[in-house]
Order: sequence, then C-alpha cells, then structure tokens
Amino acid sequence: MNLRHKIAIGAVTGVLGMTGALVSWFEGRSLVAYLDPVGIPTLCEGVTQGVKLGDRATPEQCDQLLQRELRIALNAVDRQVHVPMPDTRRAALGSFVYNVGEGQFSRSTLLRLLNAGDVRGACAQLSRWVYAGGKQLGGLVNRRAAERELCEVGL
Repeated sequence: MNLRHKIAIGAVTGVLGMTGALVSWFEGRSLVAYLDPVGIPTLCEGVTQGVKLGDRATPEQCDQLLQRELRIALNAVDRQVHVPMPDTRRAALGSFVYNVGEGQFSRSTLLRLLNAGDVRGACAQLSRWVYAGGKQLGGLVNRRAAERELCEVGL
C-alpha cells in the first residue's frame, strides 16, 4: 500500500487518521528502543519522551502511545494556529509537530506566515525542515515533501 492510499483511508477517520497515516509511514514502528539519527532513544513510532535504550513495548502499547502523541501534536496545532484551515493542512501540520515538537513549531517562520495569512509561503517552509544534527536526511526530505503536498491541498 502506498502513502497516498494510506492517507485516503485515514481521511475516512478524519484528521487523526490522516495524521496517523503520515506519521506511521515515515516513522515506522520499533518495539525495542533504538537511537534515532541524532542519538535520541526512540520507541514505537518515533516516541522519545521518557524512552531509554533497552525499553520495549507491545504493539498495543505502541498503538496507545501513537494515539496519545498524535492528539498532543494536533492540540498544539490547534493552540498555535489562529486562522481557519482544512483538515488536510491540519493533518500535515500535526505530522510536522509530531516530528519537531511544539516548541520548534511555535517559534517557526512557518507558523508566523500561516497566522499572517500567507498559506503558500507557510507550506513552502516545510521543505526547509530536512536537517537533523546538521545533516540533511533523505527521510526528512521525503516526509516534508508529503507534508507540504497535503498542506497545499486546495491552494
């Protein structure tokens, strides 16, 4: 199944489903904690908070963590964005916040442009967020391209 198909299926369940499809596709799932590309212990679909090497999770625990983290990311988007937006844009931004965190999002040019009404400029900013530890990562390039495409739906 390709990403477009997963997002389309996710759309049936709304923003949470679309966001989950994006996050799951790009994060993958690991039931054993590992170090991400910048050395942060990570578990399930990119969960880092409170994770240490050696931690393990069941698929059910990963499902619960994913749902919790998706809600946290989407709530952050809802708190920070002060302009109306379609579900596709909200899902794209939810995936972005899931990955970079609310703090980075709240200080971003992307958010400033979006709240100023420059939606096209805001969505274009996603393409700049492709570095981790000072290195451009192919996975982030692909993820941001997908997020940007979803962000720009309807423009």
